[in-house]
Amino acid sequence: MFFKTKKSDHAVSIVKNKRDVKLKKEVADSILSYCCMAHPNEGILILRGKSKKGNVFIDGLVIPPFSFSSCHSSGFPHNMLPGDLSYVGTVHSHPSGSAKPSVTDLNNFFQLISLIVRFPYSDGDIFAWDSDGHSVQLDIV
Repeated sequence: MFFKTKKSDHAVSIVKNKRDVKLKKEVADSILSYCCMAHPNEGILILRGKSKKGNVFIDGLVIPPFSFSSCHSSGFPHNMLPGDLSYVGTVHSHPSGSAKPSVTDLNNFFQLISLIVRFPYSDGDIFAWDSDGHSVQLDIV
């Protein structure tokens, strides 16, 4: 049996809100230092901050408990995290020099935003991504 679907007269379009991410300069410096210390392995940290209407302000970091890293991956068991409403995402390094999120990065996306820091870990090497792998505007303030 075949079913005919009724076409809607009105086209429905979903517009994704443009998200801005603001990162405190002190936090950016801490991220870069952590990535340098972890090199040649990946380093991973949890981002703390606030979100309002899709815009994210990052003002702190947490070292995840029981985190692991190698030269190709890093992670942590999410169920071991204490409950905290200030978690807004994660940041991890890519020692390979690529700033694009991998399929594994997207499949393990945590909260609202993901920052990836590429080698050689300088101010211009921090990039923000959403859960679909789209680039997000990042400002260091």
